[in-house]
Amino acid sequence: MLSPKRTKYRKFHRGRMRGKATRGNTVVFGDYGLQALEPTWITSRQIEATRRTITRYTKRGGKLWIKIFPDKTVTARAAESRMGSGKGAVDYWVAVVKPGTVIFELAGVSQEIARAAMNLAAYKLPIKTKFIIKNSSD
Repeated sequence: MLSPKRTKYRKFHRGRMRGKATRGNTVVFGDYGLQALEPTWITSRQIEATRRTITRYTKRGGKLWIKIFPDKTVTARAAESRMGSGKGAVDYWVAVVKPGTVIFELAGVSQEIARAAMNLAAYKLPIKTKFIIKNSSD
């Protein structure tokens, strides 16, 4: 699973996910991409499950880029613990995704295979997504 080697702070505030993505909203490395249409937190487990789905469907052909990284901690209190006594321990890592963010990019496969792989991958994610193709004019 993805997680940072080290961070400046162990625990984060929850924050807000307002607005659309201004960075990482175009296909840069590959030919095809999977773009988020809703704001959400995507966990490292969801990213890994999606990655495995894409690589297995493409039979490890082509190249896959993961454009998001889970660098935010989510804490959870122990079960049946009393209120108070501070913030809970780090439970898992998430990537903050805004609408328009390209989550995965794929190259080296046909458009039909890429579309089918991204469609299967979309089932693993908790949001609506869109299959996009790199602009030929760029």
